[in-house]
Amino acid sequence: MTKGKVKGIIANLLLIEVDGAATQNEICLVDAGVWLKAEVIRIQENIASAQLFETGAAIQIGAEVQFTSNMLEVELGPGILSKKYDGLQSDLEKMSGTFIEIGDSTAPLDDDHLFAFKPLVSESAIVKAGTWLGNVKEKNIDHKVMVPLSWKGSFKVSWIAKEGDYHIGDVIAKVTDDEGKTHEITMVQKWPVKIPLKGFEEKLRPGKLFQTGLRVIDTLNPMLEGGTGYIPGPFGTGKTVLQQAIAKNSEADILIIVACGERANEVVEIFSEFPNLTDPMTSHKLDAKTTIICNTSNMPVAAREASVYVGMTLAEYYRCMGLKVLLLADSTSRWAQALREMSNRMEELPGQDAFPVELPATIANFYSRSGMVRLQSGDFGSVTFIGTISPAGGNFKEPVTESTSKVARCFYALSQKRADSKRYPAIDPLASYSKYMDYQEFKQYSDKNIQEGWVETIKRVKDILRIGLEARDQINILGDDAVPIDYHVSFWKSELIDFGIIQQNSFDPIDMRTEMERQRYMLNFILRICDLSFEFESFEEVRDVFKNIINLVTQMNFSEFETRAFRSYENQIHQSLKEKTKDHEGESVS
Repeated sequence: MTKGKVKGIIANLLLIEVDGAATQNEICLVDAGVWLKAEVIRIQENIASAQLFETGAAIQIGAEVQFTSNMLEVELGPGILSKKYDGLQSDLEKMSGTFIEIGDSTAPLDDDHLFAFKPLVSESAIVKAGTWLGNVKEKNIDHKVMVPLSWKGSFKVSWIAKEGDYHIGDVIAKVTDDEGKTHEITMVQKWPVKIPLKGFEEKLRPGKLFQTGLRVIDTLNPMLEGGTGYIPGPFGTGKTVLQQAIAKNSEADILIIVACGERANEVVEIFSEFPNLTDPMTSHKLDAKTTIICNTSNMPVAAREASVYVGMTLAEYYRCMGLKVLLLADSTSRWAQALREMSNRMEELPGQDAFPVELPATIANFYSRSGMVRLQSGDFGSVTFIGTISPAGGNFKEPVTESTSKVARCFYALSQKRADSKRYPAIDPLASYSKYMDYQEFKQYSDKNIQEGWVETIKRVKDILRIGLEARDQINILGDDAVPIDYHVSFWKSELIDFGIIQQNSFDPIDMRTEMERQRYMLNFILRICDLSFEFESFEEVRDVFKNIINLVTQMNFSEFETRAFRSYENQIHQSLKEKTKDHEGESVS
């Protein structure tokens, strides 16, 4: 075992004199009365620079260091769901006391819990890394016990456990390699967090809609299963609330939330609220499919960096079971700031705003780990990743936002103006975009599963919004009386789309989540209204008619789809429009 001694301390950066071989990203243990973890991030001759995952206040010059020959790893196995981990995968609920003490760590999985195991392969079966050996019931999902994902080559099953209850450390299978050597397999395996997890046959190009239940996303700026997106916005525009709305209403099987560098009070809200929320997809508690990795702003920066990688590795693990995983990180700005802090301490050449020169490559490599995959079994699994960014002063030109924009396919721009006017979600539909709309795979999927020509329909909606915005600017500059009535009609058509499609009430049990079939119906209904040729005598008349329609459309959104109440509001809209169209007989919204 390689050893060393601490020769310098700069906050949580340690300079270690090494007496043997050491490698990049290797974990070492530093003696500070208790053994503290650190990660080697640079090696120059016999001096290793290591970032400490704790405060360095208790470490003295000359302290002993032991190198483990392992990278930072996570334990993978049944029991991850409903856990609250820190950035090193220590179970926070197992810790005692009000505060986390230096060196505190707990086991991430429950060794004493019994899981009901059901074998999926028979003896003599040929298997390889990632092959499903059996099922165990974890909360409401079938957790697949796999051949360890780090193993190479093929193996022959020589023994498989019978159906029954087992601990995670019990041997559930034995396999023989090509040389005749026998290997034992338990329910637990380890994987280094900074290496993308394999175990799939093929990575696919996204093409299928990932439903979030939010109309401004699903309809106007669609996220695809296995896709990537980011949410930048200034303070107070609702980034965290939007992420929680997506988390609650999406169609994900598994939810991984990384609270990276957020304030403690926001993290406490997640801890206290999520266990009590109901998953609208399954009617079970949302906590049953959720894992939270918590690293608040007053915790060590190195653990902040590690937390996003821990979250991604857990997401990749569940993807290998053929599940839809949604990974949310709040916020990647804090992660980038941790990278900047360590880079500055190592006196590296700074890039823009003192961020590391390699920041764009680091962000790109991380985002590339998401995606949809085809597994050995023929099933499909996916990791959909959405990160929030907190640009200083709402400046979207700062390095983290710009670097992310080059790799993320969806951009959900939060508007301070919309937030101030209480239009939620505060996503600006015109400033935002989804590059997936240009994917041929999505066009084919939407034409088949949503509506023929769906992408062109979305573009037409955005054109109406754009024309309405221009009309609003003209009205504000010149005054209501100084512009033609057509300008007012264009403006109010865009307002109808805003209130009827974009805005959503998270406090209403019906409006908080909208199925795609209902989104399609309401969009076509509103577009038919926008296509009518109206006959108005004054701008006041335009305003009154459209305000009435907007109110009725809002009531439709609050009603169960296609019920008597829903149809009643729809009929009232038909009646109110009859007298205001140029051709009363020839035009209709039905």
